[in-house]
Amino acid sequence: MIHISETLSVHTLEGFLKPEEIQHLSLVMDNALGPFGRDRYGTGRRTTIHEIPGHSPAEAQDVYEPAGRIEMSEIPVEATARLDRALKLHMAAVTRTLPSVTGHRPWFYLEYGAGQYITPHVDGIAPDPLTRPRQIAAATVTLTDTRDTGGAFYVETTGNDAVWSTDKAPTGSGYAQGMRFAHDGADMSSPWFRAMPRTRWSVTPAPGTLVVFGSQLVHGTEPVRAGRVRKFLTHFVSE
Repeated sequence: MIHISETLSVHTLEGFLKPEEIQHLSLVMDNALGPFGRDRYGTGRRTTIHEIPGHSPAEAQDVYEPAGRIEMSEIPVEATARLDRALKLHMAAVTRTLPSVTGHRPWFYLEYGAGQYITPHVDGIAPDPLTRPRQIAAATVTLTDTRDTGGAFYVETTGNDAVWSTDKAPTGSGYAQGMRFAHDGADMSSPWFRAMPRTRWSVTPAPGTLVVFGSQLVHGTEPVRAGRVRKFLTHFVSE
């Protein structure tokens, strides 16, 4: 039974990646990007993992990553295997706070340079809260120290009811009584979202820490000041 608190939770797993694993993954991604990868997966990219109903992928990019970023959806098998091993070791800690989680989607690689960031938004229980698998949370692990570079991760909380649709989970759909769903378009493309008062909570976890955050929680990153912020992302699902 999925409770709304799972989709609004925040949790960290310190030491998810050891220093030697961080170093190894950095080298793997350096090799994968090569001399032209940052152009191919950055300025040359015309796709995005984000979707906005009624908008093209290019328009979604402009809303979510107005200064650009590197986004690689097919990462080397060597990187996937190492991340999956770490997740297997820590899965009991994940399901302690997210008991409905049964698995995860593929890993993505993300990289932000100076001035780049992701705008505040809600992922939602994608692709549809009433179909399976249901996306309960996302998780990122950063290879770099954002205390030095900027680009801190944040969540935004609000008591405003505007974020919630009037839809309620039908009886027998696998949700706890009173489950609510965030509106489509809970991002900077929507005037109502831009106007909604929110309180920001920023964090700078140590490199190698897995940050887990619910799929109905507003989140984003602050602009990078200098250098590059490198991270991996996955989504936890309930099957």
